Amino acid sequence: MSKKRGLSLDEKREQILQIFYDSKNFYLLKELEKLGPKRGVISQSVKDVVQSLVDDDLVLKDKIGTSVYFWSLPSCASNQLKNTYRKLESDLANRTKRLKELVEQRDSLKRGREESDERVTALDELKTVEMQHKRLKEQLSCYADNDPATIEAMRNAIEVAHSAANRWTDNIFTLQHWCSTSFPQAKEQLVHLYREAGINEDFEYLQ
Repeated sequence: MSKKRGLSLDEKREQILQIFYDSKNFYLLKELEKLGPKRGVISQSVKDVVQSLVDDDLVLKDKIGTSVYFWSLPSCASNQLKNTYRKLESDLANRTKRLKELVEQRDSLKRGREESDERVTALDELKTVEMQHKRLKEQLSCYADNDPATIEAMRNAIEVAHSAANRWTDNIFTLQHWCSTSFPQAKEQLVHLYREAGINEDFEYLQ
């Protein structure tokens, strides 16, 4: 024998709703979990099915004392469908209005842009001007090194580098003086060390 097919979610929802519609009564969740299997809905899935119906406003719930009761009447489904219908009608009206505005905007933009010899000529001239502008920008970039702002930035950078070089030269002279004072017996070795490091008699501050 083939295994019996289980109910789909929509079918489970219909069966749970029918429990409410047939009895027009209020139920606790545990009561629905007992009644569900009689309608083909296993008790373990009743809670999720009921919650989905609550989320869609097809089943109402309220807490009385410490207990939560669920109920639903055929009018609940009718009201929910009416609300959905009204929302869809409102959405349709808004989208229709928006479509009309866009069509009017399109038609407005088209006015004055009808194909004509004058329009074709103007577009060709515009294309020519844009290409010329592009070429001029490329030529201008070749002279970027002569730009006043670039030159001024280079001057500032040179001044900073000049000051830094003299500052390090001063540090080297200070270090030389300390070494000569601290190690007078190693004068020849120090001179040799200085020369290896590129510090000779010509080493001086930048002017």
